[in-house]
Amino acid sequence: MEGPICILANTGSGKKKAAKLDALLAPVLDRLGGEVEIRTIRDPRKLTAETERAQRDGFRSILAAGGDGTVCAVASRLVNTGTAMGVVPMGTFNYFSRSLGFPQEPVETMEALAASKPRPISVGEVNGELFLNNASLGLYAAILENREAIYGRWGRSRMAAYWSVLTTISRFRRPASMKVTIDGETRRLRTPMVFVAANGYQLDEFKLPGRELLDEGKFAVFLAPDGSRWQLVKFAVKLALGRAVPGIDFEMVGGAEIVIETRRKRRTIARDGERDRMTSPFRFRMLTGALSVLAPEEAVEAHAGVSNRIAVETGPAATTGAAPTGDAPTGDASLAAARGAPA
Repeated sequence: MEGPICILANTGSGKKKAAKLDALLAPVLDRLGGEVEIRTIRDPRKLTAETERAQRDGFRSILAAGGDGTVCAVASRLVNTGTAMGVVPMGTFNYFSRSLGFPQEPVETMEALAASKPRPISVGEVNGELFLNNASLGLYAAILENREAIYGRWGRSRMAAYWSVLTTISRFRRPASMKVTIDGETRRLRTPMVFVAANGYQLDEFKLPGRELLDEGKFAVFLAPDGSRWQLVKFAVKLALGRAVPGIDFEMVGGAEIVIETRRKRRTIARDGERDRMTSPFRFRMLTGALSVLAPEEAVEAHAGVSNRIAVETGPAATTGAAPTGDAPTGDASLAAARGAPA
């Protein structure tokens, strides 16, 4: 990791450990020298502006201290800039940090970051907005809205997150009519949810297929069946237990370019745990090698197929970070190398 280093700490993430980040990281910061500055952010809406300010101030490495939403906000301003991003996990689930192979304690993470090198990875985009793990519309966005209300009442926890799933499904009534076009093939359907995965870690976590699609530079797209609320509850339970079966409990397709059109023009899109109001059509594309992330050396071997296809081989094509301008990417030498990496 190259200095100077700026840590952007979202004090509202997870269990709010970021508010005490100075004390937590003091032992390891002393060993890193005097090139580390922690900037505390109390309003998450200012994360993107603070990331841009850190770039203008000349920091070579910018670390996002928070959950997946915090990391996504910081990453959105570092795409195609060459500035290396690191992650200090402070959220509830920390899927992106886990996918990179980092420990989940801040001090241990900083020690691993100190020895990490920047690696180009691919990221997803929907209507110009970045996502690292997944994006979806329909039921999942409703779950996130309910989850925030439950967090506000009972605090953030995995149990509260799971409870938000069940209570949302029990009230959910409106599967949407959609036109879904994946790599030029169009279908019309009614579904309560479309889930677009760009990171294989969550797929492995829930024992879902699709990693091979990600290794080919495609999204794994999951279409939930149109059914009763009881059927949706059964689906959610099977998904949580890792027992959901493709072709029976859901449909999975792969594609590098996805367009979803809905009758209602304005809908809520969920991105890495956050929510945005967007206008149909919703256009998803993969940005190949667009983000430079700090990753442990061992992640190149152990996590290459999981963490958004960390580029094993470097070179002009892998390090420019240029977004695709023509056809959607189909994979390169680094992706082919990643396919053989163990989970």
